[in-house]
Amino acid sequence: MNILIVGGGGREHTFAWKIAQSPLCDQLFVAPGNAGTAAIATNLALGVNDFDGIKAAVLEHQIEMVVVGPEDPLVHGIHDFFLADEDLKHVAVIGPQKEAARLEGSKEFAKEFMKKQNIPTAQYASFTAETLAEGLDFLTQMKAPYVLKADGLAAGKGVLIIDDLAEAQAQLKAMLVDQKFGKASQTVVVEEFLDGIELSCFVLTDGKNHLTLPMAKDYKRIGEGDTGLNTGGMGAISPVPFVTPEFEEKIHQRIVLPTIAGFQEQNLPFIGFVFIGLIKVGDDPYVIEYNVRMGDPETEVVLPRVKNDLVELLSATAKGELNTVDLQVDERSATTVMLVSGGYPEAYEKGKVMKGLANESESILFHAGTQLAGEETLTSGGRVLAVTSYGSDFRAALKQSYATIEGISFEGMNYRKDLGFDL
Repeated sequence: MNILIVGGGGREHTFAWKIAQSPLCDQLFVAPGNAGTAAIATNLALGVNDFDGIKAAVLEHQIEMVVVGPEDPLVHGIHDFFLADEDLKHVAVIGPQKEAARLEGSKEFAKEFMKKQNIPTAQYASFTAETLAEGLDFLTQMKAPYVLKADGLAAGKGVLIIDDLAEAQAQLKAMLVDQKFGKASQTVVVEEFLDGIELSCFVLTDGKNHLTLPMAKDYKRIGEGDTGLNTGGMGAISPVPFVTPEFEEKIHQRIVLPTIAGFQEQNLPFIGFVFIGLIKVGDDPYVIEYNVRMGDPETEVVLPRVKNDLVELLSATAKGELNTVDLQVDERSATTVMLVSGGYPEAYEKGKVMKGLANESESILFHAGTQLAGEETLTSGGRVLAVTSYGSDFRAALKQSYATIEGISFEGMNYRKDLGFDL
């Protein structure tokens, strides 16, 4: 079959790398793609929210399956767009419909979903500009540190964790009244701070059946020792060493099963990937957030550990037959280290020439922010390249990734040298 992947980052290059290995895939397209996907698929110069352009491409190239990478088109209803169009409704779309995508599009909606399903999460309340006074008062009843979350999509930047009460109250006002995060912070969720270690759980579901994919741990902060500003992710490790069989069973029983049951009970049409952001507090898992797609850079360690034909998995998902598939997982560890532009996550320059990409290596290079310029590959984003390696454990895998990085360069290149420090 002909397949289209929507998106242009490291996650989408990983999907393309895995799908291209399947004998079931005839022609592979990525919109808009990057320099990495260009080597294994046909890039289409389309924005992820250009639904009309995507429709034209699907019809022109006789595409039978669309795999949606990022959250934005899902929250804006790309799956519903296909279902409502006579020419498109036969096409399999991997990604939930708009109503279910609210789990990522609205923090408040996600919290209400968890409350209804009795899924363990931090205590919370939500506020608007009209209820600012109540919000300021609510903060006085909370213990520091204070967690403020913009309700809508804010490109991963809408969460503030603040130690000082007066500062937390000032930031709540800035979010609600001064629209610090624009429309995303018209509603703000204030929640209790959970102290623990984070991890990511990924589930593939047809809405009724599900497979729990390998778990991962990512590193969000720009600086060593998890310091400095938050980023889209500086690297990831899978499996997660502290996830024992007992802890995994708690995640399954208390969180995964009630989540899948909730899709049916609350009538949320979900076909695709659920990312469950977890925190381990003591010996218990709590949900921090839901995403309605695979994470990035976790995809770069999760998919390389899945031994199944990905097109077979996705076809079974689209047909509601995921119960017929046995997931096969590579026992080795996988790690990815993200190379980023100098200055990221603040202002950075693009267009830097990348060297060493053709070097012989046992690592897999997943392009994130790259573009082709003639024979050269240039940087075109903050997060540029994910260097993924296998190993007998995460330390061996990291050693390989770091060895590969020594042969790669571009002006201003930065990366974390301490991944796994907390394991």
